Amino acid sequence: MITQDSIDALKARLDIVDIVGSYVELKRAGSSFKAPCPFHDEKSPSFVVNPSRQSYHCFGCGVHGDAIKFVMEYEKLSYPEAIEKLAASLNFTLHYTDSTQQKKRSNLLEALNEWYQKLLEQNRTAQAYLSDRGIYASSIERFGIGYAPASPETLRFLEQRRFPTSEGIEQGAIGKGDDGRLFARFIERITFPIHSPGGAIVGFGGRTITGHQAKYVNSPQTALFNKSRLLYAYHLARDTIYRRREIIVTEGYLDVVMLHQAGFTHAVATLGTALTAEHLPLLRKGEPKILLAYDGDKAGRAAALKASKLLSAGGFDGGVVLFEGGLDPADMVKNAQIEALNALLHRPIPFIEFVISENISAYDLQDPKAKETALHESMAFIKTLTPLLQEEYRPYIASKLGVSPSLIRLGQSQKSAAPINFSHHDIWELSLIKTLIERPHIIDSLLDFIDPSLLQYHGSEFEAALKGNSDDPRLSALMMDERIRVFEGDTGLKQELITFLITHYTRELKKVTTQNAVSFDQKSYLIRQFRAKIERLKRGELVPLS
Repeated sequence: MITQDSIDALKARLDIVDIVGSYVELKRAGSSFKAPCPFHDEKSPSFVVNPSRQSYHCFGCGVHGDAIKFVMEYEKLSYPEAIEKLAASLNFTLHYTDSTQQKKRSNLLEALNEWYQKLLEQNRTAQAYLSDRGIYASSIERFGIGYAPASPETLRFLEQRRFPTSEGIEQGAIGKGDDGRLFARFIERITFPIHSPGGAIVGFGGRTITGHQAKYVNSPQTALFNKSRLLYAYHLARDTIYRRREIIVTEGYLDVVMLHQAGFTHAVATLGTALTAEHLPLLRKGEPKILLAYDGDKAGRAAALKASKLLSAGGFDGGVVLFEGGLDPADMVKNAQIEALNALLHRPIPFIEFVISENISAYDLQDPKAKETALHESMAFIKTLTPLLQEEYRPYIASKLGVSPSLIRLGQSQKSAAPINFSHHDIWELSLIKTLIERPHIIDSLLDFIDPSLLQYHGSEFEAALKGNSDDPRLSALMMDERIRVFEGDTGLKQELITFLITHYTRELKKVTTQNAVSFDQKSYLIRQFRAKIERLKRGELVPLS
């Protein structure tokens, strides 16, 4: 059993706003915080978190309790399991009445990181790489950067330290092949420990220095490591984020290290993945302005576009800073371009303007049909915004396209719960969303083939359904509308997806031919890719997103 002294000491370290805020998006309401209740469906927020009392209460369904109770209810854990999960996230050592149980709480990842750091001191190649990138010894120490050796050495270290194999697998340090052989997850790589917001090591990122095929790898999904909910170095940036009410989101670990080194200590990074809806609760904490500091190449712009759509729909303030000419934040710090970097970060392109501009720039506006497509795409985007913002950005879209604002007829706001006259396209997309709501177990497999960006009319509702926002008035109206059917069974859903994706990729194929910002080689490549996907779909095969 866990000793009562341990439980009391853990409770003293818990902040209920941080704990609950890592699961749901909390918004300040006076001295408290509010959110839609995660335990029942509701249209207006009645779930209140009180930081002074360290408690939560829902005035709708009556649930209440402290941080431990919340984790128990949300994660469906027992009392001891919830305590152990919270302790692990805070790097807090629990004490047990049974010494055998105490041994189970050994911190494998902490021990592994200390070893990696010692190995870095002995590896001249790794040290030279970090030195060439301009990283100071003080930064190496601050971020706990280390070096992972060959697989047998790591396995031998864990065995010598008497860490159970099962624990190594559970914490993502080692894996087991189909043949049953064990292997280290990180081999001949510079390592970057990844922490929970509370400061506990929950995984690693690794950069190869010996030419492995994957330049960067991350720990696999574990009970504590979910790369779609974590941000690299958030535990170090947190105080500055709260003080400045601003957060810089970058694409890489080294960008973060170098930005901190230059004094931008509110920088974080996603973990080799795009910004997702699961990141939003963490980004919402402290209500900061969000700056996306991304590369200006095609991949960086695409990532910035996707993130900007997500953040603007979520009501976040901030904008995009693109680094052109092959440079990134780390390069600018290394080259002592601190003033130029600071100037860039003070001139972000607002999210909404960035999305509209990027959408329109993809089309040849000398072609009337392409201009019409750009208009429809821009209108579909601003329909995800509040009515006020929709009205404000009508003239902006008109000016970018060189048309009269009177052409931009938005009709009834999608934020309204009043009846809507749907087109057949609307009906199909809403049927997909309704199917998703009624069959949430299909989400993981469904997202292999389709995501919100593919929907032309109801991407924001799709996003809301993925986030489980069942109290969203749009979703409530959708569920009550008898005109919108649910796709029958897996076979029926598959056929519907195939039909939709054929239409989507055919439209993308036509769009490529009207784009003026794509080279001939790139255009040829895209045409081949879209044609190949269409052929596979016509053969009855679902094609994964890529």
